[in-house]
Amino acid sequence: MLGAFDRDNWYEIWAVLRANKLRTALTAFGVAWGIIMLIVMLGFGSAMQAGTQRNMKGRATNLLFVWGQTTTEGYDGMKPGRQVRFRTADIERLKRLPAIEWLAPRLQLGGWQSPFTVAHGTKTGAFTVYGDYPDFRHIVSFDYQAGRFIDEGDIAENRKVAVIGDKVLEELFPPGANPIGDYLKISGVYFQVVGVFKTLRSGRDGERDASTIFVPFTTLKTSFKQGDNVGFFAMTAKPGTDGPELERQVRDALSRAHSIAPTDKLAIGSFNAFVFFGKIQGVFFWLWAISWIVGGMTLLAGVIGVSNIMLITVKERTKEFGVRKALGATPRSVVMMVLMENIVLTLIAGLIGIGFASGALYWADSVLSDVTPGSAAAAFGPPGVGLWTILQALAVLVGSATIAGLIPAMHAASIKPIEALRAD
Repeated sequence: MLGAFDRDNWYEIWAVLRANKLRTALTAFGVAWGIIMLIVMLGFGSAMQAGTQRNMKGRATNLLFVWGQTTTEGYDGMKPGRQVRFRTADIERLKRLPAIEWLAPRLQLGGWQSPFTVAHGTKTGAFTVYGDYPDFRHIVSFDYQAGRFIDEGDIAENRKVAVIGDKVLEELFPPGANPIGDYLKISGVYFQVVGVFKTLRSGRDGERDASTIFVPFTTLKTSFKQGDNVGFFAMTAKPGTDGPELERQVRDALSRAHSIAPTDKLAIGSFNAFVFFGKIQGVFFWLWAISWIVGGMTLLAGVIGVSNIMLITVKERTKEFGVRKALGATPRSVVMMVLMENIVLTLIAGLIGIGFASGALYWADSVLSDVTPGSAAAAFGPPGVGLWTILQALAVLVGSATIAGLIPAMHAASIKPIEALRAD
């Protein structure tokens, strides 16, 4: 019985573990290695998840981007190979769709991911220039260091105003300067700075955001002779509408407007964040499951090793158990004694393993905190494992040790005193 384990019992357990130091150390190593593997794998799984969430921070998860590509099928008297170009009439057409909550038509000066030369005084730099509507602030969120984003008045009056990223501020303005009210020259056209933002995202997305300049959609269209074109659309779904339904409604509306065959899935390009995040969550679930399976099997192997060693130890202590039973020890007390020896060894090894695993994760955290933004290592966040996960691992460890320890414990309890006294 557990209550019967007084100080003498604990001294006895310690004496048994010290009797063969090498055997005890090797057995404990197997358990410690198993829990190190488990916690480190779980820690780096959480690091990947944290890195992905950090890189996607500030972006709506119910997001859909659509853009025109090239038709691959003939339709309505038109041949394949036709370039699909969205028009301003598509804006009102999409606004009527019941699935859309926020709609942001977008234009980019110079083409997709093509930086444009921007000047302030004698300084110049290459930055991405977007023409946007106010609704874009609901699609990608920013931290405003000064000023504001584009508003409806800017759109209605074609105001030449600009909202700049913090890297634009750093490269074009003197340190500590207040750019609000000052002017930038974009391809010979002056724009007044009305806002400075800091991105919430990291990695390459964060670097692109920091080097971005937003101007009103209507101003970019008229000042740089973009005609009736819309570069692409960004939109979010209303609550209760899933990603596939949003994309279906948008594709149907745009396909009818631009005479695209209903079966031509390549004429309109898209990025559906619903689907993307669903896949990401699936990957993280399987990563978590594999970590528990692989780490758990390694841990179980260590626990079974402890059980085997304890079985050998029980055989070596046959006379001891015989004497105990001859003096009145009950089978239950013998079982509890062997189980406690098994559990104590396993628990000590597990705590040592947790200490080493925590140290490894702390070291990895310090290394990953100094990585260069945009590098491959920036995909990882802080590799941490919560207290609840550690307690779960310990519970699995103790439970496994208890179950595995029953075999040597039952063997010890089955020893008959007379046979034990005759054993060599």
